[in-house]
Amino acid sequence: MFEGPLRAVGIRLVAPRPRPGDRLVEGYMAALDAASATPVLLGGVSLGAHVAVEWALANPERCAGLLLALPAWNGLPGDAPAAVSARLSAQAVREHGLDATLAAVDTEPWLTAELNRAWRRAGPGLAGSLDVAASRPAPEPADLSGIGVPTGIAGCSDDPVHPIEVARTWAAAIPRAKVCATTLAALGEDRESLGRATVLAWLGAGGITRMEQ
Repeated sequence: MFEGPLRAVGIRLVAPRPRPGDRLVEGYMAALDAASATPVLLGGVSLGAHVAVEWALANPERCAGLLLALPAWNGLPGDAPAAVSARLSAQAVREHGLDATLAAVDTEPWLTAELNRAWRRAGPGLAGSLDVAASRPAPEPADLSGIGVPTGIAGCSDDPVHPIEVARTWAAAIPRAKVCATTLAALGEDRESLGRATVLAWLGAGGITRMEQ
């Protein structure tokens, strides 16, 4: 998703493999700690966007910028659509198994294929990962105001699970942020469209200038 758009602006993508299970976020944090001897441009999608902000707030001197796609909520997840979806999916996987859960997914074929790829890669840790995604608090707007680096944010205007209003709230709270809207329909046609929108927003926030310093 991000690799091509980043390559186009001369940046190489490094994507740590997740450690599925109930310590998913701790695994991401450890990977970021190990990979960031110099300031890094950090990004993620949905929960990954939340984790990127969490790490950036804890390590401001080691973060050069943020690419945040499809942020899902602020603060406690409560009944946010993405949290409810992850919670129900975890329950279904435990009760019915992965194959039956995937067979019951009612969405666009391309998204079903993406879920099939990502969920199978998670193996036995899938349900635990989904539990984490459903329950971990996201940054509050007051937290986001402490982000001092150029930040690109993207949302899909036709995505009911990751409401674009959340992306706009994040962009309004972060001092040096821009938001770029795209659609799930575009993502179905071009898997890099969401990454491209995020990178374009980051460029609009002054990202390249910061990376060149």
